[in-house]
Amino acid sequence: MYYVYILLNEAKTRTYTGVTNDVIKRLTMHNAGRVKASRPYRPYKIIHTESFETLKEARQKEKFYKSTTGRRRIKEMFFK
Repeated sequence: MYYVYILLNEAKTRTYTGVTNDVIKRLTMHNAGRVKASRPYRPYKIIHTESFETLKEARQKEKFYKSTTGRRRIKEMFFK
């Protein structure tokens, strides 16, 4: 099972979207500063997860959330 996860930093200014097979372990890595892209904006909390049977499906959803339309959808779901 693979998961697409969306994290929100404590200041509520940044989100991070990724794919993993262990969401809690990945969140721990983000908050420990072991992920370069998210390090300056720590700490994070999980605001959304979706599960998928295959890595390919999860990557497609991640790619969508990182697109302009996907970012708008995230904003609509969590910030209005």
